[in-house]
Amino acid sequence: MFTVGEFSRICQVSVKTLHHYDKIGLLLPERVDPVTGYRYYGRQQVGRMLLIGRLKRYGFSLDEIKALLQCENDRVLFSKLCRQKEKLEMQKKDLELVIGELSAHLRDFERTGDIMGYQKRYEIAVTESPSMHVLASRQVMGVKDFGNYYGILYERMAKEDLTPDGLCGAVYYDEVFDPESSDIELIVGVREAGKADKTMEKRLCVKTVHKGAYSSLPDAYGALVEWIGQNGYVWDGEPFELYTKTQFDRLAPKDWETEVYFPVRER
Repeated sequence: MFTVGEFSRICQVSVKTLHHYDKIGLLLPERVDPVTGYRYYGRQQVGRMLLIGRLKRYGFSLDEIKALLQCENDRVLFSKLCRQKEKLEMQKKDLELVIGELSAHLRDFERTGDIMGYQKRYEIAVTESPSMHVLASRQVMGVKDFGNYYGILYERMAKEDLTPDGLCGAVYYDEVFDPESSDIELIVGVREAGKADKTMEKRLCVKTVHKGAYSSLPDAYGALVEWIGQNGYVWDGEPFELYTKTQFDRLAPKDWETEVYFPVRER
């Protein structure tokens, strides 16, 4: 048997943490002295403690670890570990994108001496948006749900024998954007006007092209809003995006291009 201090040194975990694990039922001492209240841990609990530490490093929460340790189905355990690996790989990709964005920011800052210089690189033009015949899916959704709803639209296209025209995008209807839950309409352009869900007519817009990952798209929106306010225009409709170069073109995120349109009218 080990005292709580000895167990702490062996497993390289603080006594405070061991007390917390005891409190939440994650790792109970093998024996508690009824008189002194001292905790004692068994030799076989070392492995369990080390497994808890490993699962924490894998990114599982304490509640998730508790459920994993109570699971007796090896297949279920293996499946959960595989899903966690996929989650970490996605986080790694996201982190690599952020590091790339920061590197570009540093280069721009070094060159211009302006920490917000990246917002001034956008070329902005007043133009007509393209007329598009589209299949559309308007839902309250999160950005993470785009893939599912686009999948449904492309399945419809195949079933109805429609021809894509190469355009796809998203229209944002909410006044306040929430990446987890917003009123968004996904659109996919088709050549068969008579079979389209709707036609998006040409509109006077202020437009820019965002180059890079979608995580930095707010920079383009900020640049457009600033330009509109300074040049005698006001918003006149819902902003929308068209994805012209994407991962489906086998391009790295830094080479993706998104056209951003704000419908406007003269003040």
